[in-house]
Amino acid sequence: MATLLTRSSRPVIHNFRQLTQSRPGNHVLSLLSSEPPNTDLAIGTTSKLPPTPDSFTQNSKFLKILDEVVAEHAVEDPEVQSQAQVMVSTAGANLGSGGFFFAPQHNQRKRSGYGQGLNTGGDSAGGASGQGGAGSGGRGGWIHVSDNRRPPEYGRIAWPEDIFGSVEVDGNGNFVGNNGNYQSSGTYRIITRDGILGLSPFLREKLVERLRKAG
Repeated sequence: MATLLTRSSRPVIHNFRQLTQSRPGNHVLSLLSSEPPNTDLAIGTTSKLPPTPDSFTQNSKFLKILDEVVAEHAVEDPEVQSQAQVMVSTAGANLGSGGFFFAPQHNQRKRSGYGQGLNTGGDSAGGASGQGGAGSGGRGGWIHVSDNRRPPEYGRIAWPEDIFGSVEVDGNGNFVGNNGNYQSSGTYRIITRDGILGLSPFLREKLVERLRKAG
């Protein structure tokens, strides 16, 4: 077993060499260090290191668990909570997991995709004004829960392949419903040209806890 050292904003990812005849030389990538790796809980496999969108094959079971964890715990994440407060303030900012607030009706430009995800999807969306504008004046709306691997520039929202989903916030900065009426984006990709799986520390811990329980 070896370890892929990543930036501090990303989880430490362990890789295990596959010795099967069907895929000799492939590596299993996992957030868990236990050996042998549980392939049902692994992030996916890659034919080379470091992994790239072309070499990586995602594990759909892992992606499902990831989506469930984000849906359940996003509103508990201090970074997402900070975004909710920024949303209803008089001066918006790009904080935390890279999500920008936006009005329920939003459009995003797309480019030809790379890597794999729940859906094909594109590139950076437009400025914050198209999603409610910086400093929405207590109107409420939605904020993105996004990957940290490529934080968007000020006044812009994350690329679709970096967005896990969105949560709804009322005019007082409180989350609507039990989980902010979380909506999965359907466009998130585990790996892109900017890196692999950059969760906030809080969501990373929750995901590892869920994987350990499942294992």
